[in-house]
Amino acid sequence: MIFALFTLLLLLLPSSHTFTFTFTRPLSFSSSYSSSSCLRMSKDVEYDFDVAIIGCGVGGHGAALHAKAQGLKTAVFSGRDVGGTCVNRGCVPSKALLAASGRVRDMQDSSHLQSLGITVEGEVKYDREAVAAHAKNLANTVKGNLEKSLIGLGVEIIEDRGVLMGPGKILADKSGRTYTAKDIILAPGSLPFVPPGVEVDEKTVYTSDGALNLEYVPEYVGIVGSGYIGLEFSDVFTALGSEVTFIEAMDNIMPTFDREIAKQAERMLIRPRAIDYRTGVFASEVKTGVVGEKPCTVKMIDAKTKEHVETLELDAVMIATGRVPNTKDLGLETIGVETNRGFIAVDENMRVKTSAEGGSIVDNVYAIGDCNGVMMLAHAASAQGISAVENICGRNHAVDHQSVPAACFTHPEIGMVGMTEEQAVEKAKEEGWELGKSQGSFRANSKALAEGEGAGIAKVLFNKDTEKIVGVHIIGIHAADLIQECANAMSAGTTVRELAMVVHTHPTLCEVLDEAFKGAVGMSAH
Repeated sequence: MIFALFTLLLLLLPSSHTFTFTFTRPLSFSSSYSSSSCLRMSKDVEYDFDVAIIGCGVGGHGAALHAKAQGLKTAVFSGRDVGGTCVNRGCVPSKALLAASGRVRDMQDSSHLQSLGITVEGEVKYDREAVAAHAKNLANTVKGNLEKSLIGLGVEIIEDRGVLMGPGKILADKSGRTYTAKDIILAPGSLPFVPPGVEVDEKTVYTSDGALNLEYVPEYVGIVGSGYIGLEFSDVFTALGSEVTFIEAMDNIMPTFDREIAKQAERMLIRPRAIDYRTGVFASEVKTGVVGEKPCTVKMIDAKTKEHVETLELDAVMIATGRVPNTKDLGLETIGVETNRGFIAVDENMRVKTSAEGGSIVDNVYAIGDCNGVMMLAHAASAQGISAVENICGRNHAVDHQSVPAACFTHPEIGMVGMTEEQAVEKAKEEGWELGKSQGSFRANSKALAEGEGAGIAKVLFNKDTEKIVGVHIIGIHAADLIQECANAMSAGTTVRELAMVVHTHPTLCEVLDEAFKGAVGMSAH
């Protein structure tokens, strides 16, 4: 992953910049690394490639870079979609929308500006088309940089979608040509999940794919689902002037988040804004409308009794109910693999199994990213891609998914790594250890107060017996950046006592973590 990010950084920076880097072994990896090439051509069979990767999202790209760095003859079947969902229809363009809409929100917050001694005269306006173009241009720039990095390193890009044709064989779907490879990495990514009964036209009823186009800003939008994607788009829509209603099937809003953080998020991200919600209901029927002429309709039923509860009329509806693996017509049957709801079963080394329960290993085939369902995050896919290549090279490796962080890029942000408090309580009870909890507050942080952003907390969960961290959850300004320190500590096995003695720069936001680490061992932060 570091190699992929370093290559991308070099492509984005002006050539006049000069940097000196010192690299150490990534903390989340535990392989016996050798700097020597691991070219692995069979003595009996000649292959077109040592490694062929089906899919060129963040996972496939990271795998290709690492494979090439190991001296392997490498090809990627891009399906004309270099960058995949993350770059073209997900992480990257959504951050552009969040950045632009966040500026609008900040400039419209007159009380916040006045507290800093700033007055903005007149109405704060935005150009919808220009905001949408910013997202599109960013995606195109990053996509181009990824493609250049592959070409520059000598990775062969096959633009067709790859389809398995049996062990070691891949069909390029457009050209009809069959290629051979000693090892194959499957990285086809995922697609938005659309529940039964939902009509999608990507105009008035849309998934995240359509929402990113920002063809218009609806006055009243319903968002089905209140996870990462739904929360981020509620941030965009409300900043640009929309009213939002969440429709959530679970009993609580933001059901996958740590409950204490979810309550904080409700207080900070929902109540002060033009947002309401319905929980414990299914959107059993969603009908498309016509922009400016006919509303969309959402029929809701009780999640338990299935009785009709309410029907809403809205200008637009966003379906944010998760994602499903893009494994249909991949040719998995030709290598004896059965999927579970489309997911490909793998072992800890990312080796493909014939089935989830009791399946055997399929030699020389690996699956990474969203298609295996282990952890559906772009950076996890990249880590898995690197791990697969390590195993291909004969260096046993498994990704430590418990130390992989995640973030929700709302304003303010949410960052997390490891177990939620609810999960940690159950784990401690099951394994017989005592759970510790310590908290730092942004209200006591000088830098946060200087920014006028004193809302939020950082919560550290740890095993009192070993003093090792089992989870960290942060909501507050730049939480997505702050969480990385905690992920690194978890990966390295650093204890809260050791972290309490680490010096943090003053005044910085990371001191909110210093407060939590010190509190965990009975110390006080100044």
